[in-house]
Amino acid sequence: MGDRQEKASRLSEAYNAWHQNIFEQGESPDESSPWYQLVLEYLGPMIGKKVLEVASGRGGFSTVLESRGATVFGIDFSAAAIRIAGRRMRSNNGRSVRISFSQADAHHLPFADAVFDFVISCETIEHLTHPLAAVREMARVCKPGGLLYLTTPNYLNLMGLYLVYDALLKKDRHSPATQPIDHIWFFPAVRRIVKRSGWKIIKSDGTVHQVPFPGRNPIRIQFPERDAMLRRLLSPTAFHYFLLAVRRDG
Repeated sequence: MGDRQEKASRLSEAYNAWHQNIFEQGESPDESSPWYQLVLEYLGPMIGKKVLEVASGRGGFSTVLESRGATVFGIDFSAAAIRIAGRRMRSNNGRSVRISFSQADAHHLPFADAVFDFVISCETIEHLTHPLAAVREMARVCKPGGLLYLTTPNYLNLMGLYLVYDALLKKDRHSPATQPIDHIWFFPAVRRIVKRSGWKIIKSDGTVHQVPFPGRNPIRIQFPERDAMLRRLLSPTAFHYFLLAVRRDG
């Protein structure tokens, strides 16, 4: 148990440093991220809904959800992220807000069974040590018939081939933006995890198609984003894969 706690403490410190570094460098608003834009397209009416955002980070998207009428609970493994989110909330022009931020482990959510209408997990499970356990926890705290909005990077595309290219040349692409844990997923594995965790998938989608080039940033292909049907058809090759799932009874 001591070794496990020590590993968790080291990982928490690494994430504290990562969040603080990203914050100090300046950041784009969370709602501008393509995966959040996709989730917003699928979110229904939020007024009166109780929402959990798993890995809420520095709180930007939780604030967007609250502005739409939801009562929002944001959890994150990083104490630094929670401090930044709390600071933002307190500076909200004195307006009373329906957001509560707390430090917690996605593998052991500190909530009773069946309390949330929606659970949102964006670009999170690829950074967890045991994603299946975490997605099961998301199902546990969601009401029967409640919804999961989940996104994660998918490498069944040209970006995946680029990883193979890097591996062959033994290139290290780590940067200050690289998180301490960063697993590589293919969309069929993501679907299996969600199905095995008490959820029924009802819709899938994806966003961001890009072409990588050595020595420069990937070039994003825009035309799939202009047609919702085409975007859904191409979702298995999108870099950010999206699943909408409903919590099954039992």
